[in-house]
Amino acid sequence: MEPALVPQNDTTAGLAALRDSVVRMDPGADLGIIDRCFEYAAHHHSGQVRRSGEPYVVHPLAVARAIAELRLDQAAVCAGLLHDTIEDTGATSDEIRDLFGPEVQMLVEGVTKLGQVPWSSREERQAENFRKMLLAMARDIRVVLIKLADRADNMRTLAHMPREKQERIALETREIYAPLANRLGLQGMKSELEDLCFQYLEPEEYAHLRGRLDATAETRASYIVEVCRHIREALEEEGIPSEVLGVTKHIWSIFKKTRKSGQDADQIFDIASFRILTDSVRNCYATLGTVHTRWTPIPGRFKDYIALPKPNLYQSLHTT
Repeated sequence: MEPALVPQNDTTAGLAALRDSVVRMDPGADLGIIDRCFEYAAHHHSGQVRRSGEPYVVHPLAVARAIAELRLDQAAVCAGLLHDTIEDTGATSDEIRDLFGPEVQMLVEGVTKLGQVPWSSREERQAENFRKMLLAMARDIRVVLIKLADRADNMRTLAHMPREKQERIALETREIYAPLANRLGLQGMKSELEDLCFQYLEPEEYAHLRGRLDATAETRASYIVEVCRHIREALEEEGIPSEVLGVTKHIWSIFKKTRKSGQDADQIFDIASFRILTDSVRNCYATLGTVHTRWTPIPGRFKDYIALPKPNLYQSLHTT
């Protein structure tokens, strides 16, 4: 392997952030192999530039960091750094095996195959891609997670693509990748992907709703802080250990509610949501009772996902 070019400032910062993420998730990680994978990727992607104007290697850096944040192992992080080398550069599978081991080679090959699904129509490609992903999942779930991280980073830079390509990629993401992230319990990634798809597939509706939410952001933030304080105080009185978080729901979720109900965003009940984490099933139900003694629940808006978990094994109690 020839020496890598000296990374630019943004890639140097990206590598430092990746190293920090890896150590935070696994203090005993071998950073030497992470550095060697980066050097290999930087060398093979040298001269390649993303449509945003950034050096291409910032993309595998971002993918690898997302994988580290998902608490995957060192081999998966290495594969994230190398995931485009076989398809987009002169790197070979055998070379990756010789330099980084058969496990990294297997993961990189798996991600490469998912990106090479032949298609003759949009619908056919989606169905085939989905089937291929399920097959890959049965063999090694890490391949699917790397592919999800890859798609998430590509969606974040979709603004630099032609309009036709934006629509095609966003539609595929909405129909395949976001549901897959949901199935795997990656709610943060699922929500981000859905919001990005909304931005490119319904840009006028997105801009309108985004403007409405931005206009009320300050008032809503104060409301969330106040409600969180009341919930914490109520649970402390009952001796229930808890962590209380309040957020604004993601924009695609709000839009779906307005479209389904025919209501304006201002009329939707749950634009703000509150998550209460406690230490046992018993205290989940006790927390629900505490909340319902202080706020009147809306009939028909209660869901028990502890007694009836979602398909991805998500368990909690929902009320409005």
